[in-house]
Amino acid sequence: MQREAHIDEVIASPVLAQGLKAIAEKVKNGERISTDDALFLYEHGDAGFLGTLANYVRQKRHGDITYFNRNFHIEPTNICVYDCKFCSYSRLLKQKEGSWELSMDDMFNIVKSYDGQPVTEVHIVGGVHPKLGLEFFGELLKKIKVHRPELHIKGFTAVELHYMIRKAKMSYREGLQYLKDCGLDSIPGGGAEIFDEEIRRQISEDKCTSAEWLEIHQTAHELGIPSNVTMLYGHIENYAHRVDHMNRVRDLQDKTNGFNTFIPLKFRNKDNQMENVPEISVIEDMRNYAVARIFMDNVAHVKAYWPMIGRDSAQLSLNFGVDDIDGTIDDTTKIYSMAGAEEQTPALTTAQLVDLISGAGRIAAERDTLYNVIQKYSSN
Repeated sequence: MQREAHIDEVIASPVLAQGLKAIAEKVKNGERISTDDALFLYEHGDAGFLGTLANYVRQKRHGDITYFNRNFHIEPTNICVYDCKFCSYSRLLKQKEGSWELSMDDMFNIVKSYDGQPVTEVHIVGGVHPKLGLEFFGELLKKIKVHRPELHIKGFTAVELHYMIRKAKMSYREGLQYLKDCGLDSIPGGGAEIFDEEIRRQISEDKCTSAEWLEIHQTAHELGIPSNVTMLYGHIENYAHRVDHMNRVRDLQDKTNGFNTFIPLKFRNKDNQMENVPEISVIEDMRNYAVARIFMDNVAHVKAYWPMIGRDSAQLSLNFGVDDIDGTIDDTTKIYSMAGAEEQTPALTTAQLVDLISGAGRIAAERDTLYNVIQKYSSN
């Protein structure tokens, strides 16, 4: 009730612009805001106003619950056939320095190293290696499922899937069904970047198109494979590009209801071809989370990926519509630390995650990949 009164106070403010007041009324009444509304929020809403609206939406959906999971990553390789301008992680096949390529045994041994630990998810994503194909990864999935059937396998961005499925001369439906039969449970949201075709051409010209990315996820949803979706923001795009990106997601979600989580990812400019592009501020990060929560009315969860923005910003984001901060990760990803993210050794224990969430006045809930609650933790 206290937070509802807060949004009423905002709406009643005599200094609030009429356009913002009208949008706030829509949010309070549970009405879908338009793309014009979202653009207006980006252009005219200050952080406090946006946070109030986003928190109102969050509270109606999730109360004070903030989710995390116990997960670890496998990054098969950072060798990649693509040359994305924003990427600090990948290396071309001919580049030896700083590159790696894990064998089947290497990856399976990572899985076995978690035997006896209460992890619920393995996240498999990496570069697009020309020699690591659909059958190779299918065999890996089978081995993991035989060894640990209950472990949820979330694997392969649409960019990886596009390449390996086409190389196997299969349709998206055939390739995804094959991987599902091998043990794939869901797919992550990476590779979406920004869907605007001109911006995508400038920052990642040679990889799968926006239409192909969306087709892969729609096909996955139709096959019963849920997924996430990301948005790379804070580079050369503008607010209208972000709104267009989120609107394409919202339109597809209306059709399939297959997206679990929307994950804004902050552009980092270390050691990549876009070093000249300055990074945006933490306040802009928070405004972006808030608009995403307000606009994405049919996607249940908005995630702040804590290794990318750091623990303090992740904690702050819980007041701007975010209800998920990812998982323990256990220092098993290099994708964002190589780009200059705050977390150079991304690992948090369950106790540390619970303390981070409780410190923001929220209730920590360990979840599985599909947001079934495993355990709630009372705040101290």
